Amino acid sequence: MNIKSKLIKVLPLQSGTGKNGEWKKQDIIVETEGQYPKKICISIWGDKIDDTVLQEGNMLDISFDIESREYNGKWYTNIKAWKIILVSGNTTGETITEIETDTDLPGFDELDKDLPF
Repeated sequence: MNIKSKLIKVLPLQSGTGKNGEWKKQDIIVETEGQYPKKICISIWGDKIDDTVLQEGNMLDISFDIESREYNGKWYTNIKAWKIILVSGNTTGETITEIETDTDLPGFDELDKDLPF
């Protein structure tokens, strides 16, 4: 399967040692495009982890497999990426938008007064 989505969060890298040696796993949260965007957690294993592509705000084209398995009567589903292509974004590791703080900017309390909810 394939999806084009925006990377919104990179979760902490997980690693360990198993019966086949060392392993590492990177989970990312992406948001789909469309009228009703959805957030999806996708796992990336081993040498497929590329920190230059995995920058928040990047648009990614992700090829993945979905697998479900049963454990103690409950089913668990994993989405595992096997190919990630950068569509657009920032590959230098810098933030896409930088905001300078200024004393003229309103505080959070003042911003909340304008919100409709």
